[in-house]
Amino acid sequence: MLPTGDFLARALVVAHRAADAAEAVIRPRYRAQDFSVVTKPDATPVTEADREAEAAIKRVLRAEFPDHAFYGEEEGREGEGDFLWLIDPIDGTKAFVRGYPMFSTQIALMHVGELVLGVSAAGEYCERAWAVRGGGAFLNGKQLQVADTREFGAQTAISTGNLKSLAAAPARWNVLADLVRRVGRIRGYGDFLHYHLLARGAIDLVIESDLNILDIAPLVVIVREAGGVFTDLDGRAVGLDTRSALAGTPALHAQALAAFIAAR
Repeated sequence: MLPTGDFLARALVVAHRAADAAEAVIRPRYRAQDFSVVTKPDATPVTEADREAEAAIKRVLRAEFPDHAFYGEEEGREGEGDFLWLIDPIDGTKAFVRGYPMFSTQIALMHVGELVLGVSAAGEYCERAWAVRGGGAFLNGKQLQVADTREFGAQTAISTGNLKSLAAAPARWNVLADLVRRVGRIRGYGDFLHYHLLARGAIDLVIESDLNILDIAPLVVIVREAGGVFTDLDGRAVGLDTRSALAGTPALHAQALAAFIAAR
């Protein structure tokens, strides 16, 4: 049985409080550039702000939902149960370290494998998006809706993120090249930003081939509640093992997905 609307409304309030707690940790560190950087085994950076922000998020969530499980970028999986909070305290740590504001705090709630709530908080970029299943998506309080773009053409805009594994698959790389030739604009906004832009109708398709669920969990809910479609590059539903993303307006997602599947 899916969680009720009342429960999701309460959980959303708590998730916003958790995002506020993370921002209180992150903002002074970022503005003062007051942190040391350690390289993790996967060659990505981590700072004190990442760890402190994750701890702050969990304190808020645990106070309200002590029986829920957690899966954080820095501390991994903790606990078991039907409800799992997915937490990336600073998605875009490389941007954070280099001093530009393309980073965010990502908080999502999964219930028995289904993403049902998401908050994407980019304080230094002055954007916060959120959504709950069946309740619509919002950015800074304004309801979101994807564009009604149905064909690739001169007015269509695509944004890409990490593409290393796609570049290593020639047939699929050629699919991307064909899409680029057919559209009016190709950009690489990356991280939270291109999903926010997609959800508010400013771009039409997002393609990424190298990510993990913590990078995108709340954004999946936001895009879907704004009327978009979000799967991996093989058309599979997003889950804990997801490693790629294809998100867009319904018509463009369907066309791009057909092309990527045909090129497998």
